[in-house]
Amino acid sequence: MKKNIIDFIKRNRVSTTELADCMGKSGSIFNVSAINRGHFKVGNLFWVYACGGTNWDVHKQIEKVQDGDVVVIETFDTFDKAIFGDLVSKYILLYKQASAIVTNGLLRDAPRLIKENWPIWCKGFNPVGYINEPVTINDDLKTIIKEKQNYYKDAIAVCDDTGVIIIPRDYHTQEFLEKIKLIEEQEDIWFECIDRKKYSTFETVCLKKYLEDK
Repeated sequence: MKKNIIDFIKRNRVSTTELADCMGKSGSIFNVSAINRGHFKVGNLFWVYACGGTNWDVHKQIEKVQDGDVVVIETFDTFDKAIFGDLVSKYILLYKQASAIVTNGLLRDAPRLIKENWPIWCKGFNPVGYINEPVTINDDLKTIIKEKQNYYKDAIAVCDDTGVIIIPRDYHTQEFLEKIKLIEEQEDIWFECIDRKKYSTFETVCLKKYLEDK
């Protein structure tokens, strides 16, 4: 079913906005934006953690990235430093053939990332980066990491100019696929009401006046 959902989203270019609605106005990674506009990416979510102001563990984890993965790097730091830049981005996107990179943290080498037009979503930029040495992770953070790994296992990530949506494995059902199809039809109907029937948005969205039409 996961493959069917990915295929439908990809073929119909289902937006993150529509998917958020399907998930009850939820599912987004907060405060991330596309570096380069016009990219639409969907695929298996490969979750990576970054902590302690070092990207040592990031380098180790991304060795296991598979073709087509959307690599999501979650940072638990408050140092406001860049996790990595163009070197790691090139390795993930070109040599590991990932579909996209997403992070709730900062990146560096913005001119190169923009020039290459890579499909990357991030919080922002900083020329000052992480160190690349090992650090000790405390037990509380280890527990959080395990919980996150379990939550994101087999999840789907969808990225467009609006942002990034995560579809956990609990949603990988026929019912959810039908909900996606239904919201696609609803969008078509709403635009027809506005464009052709000249309904107001209140009549269309709130009153659903089109349901009264024969």
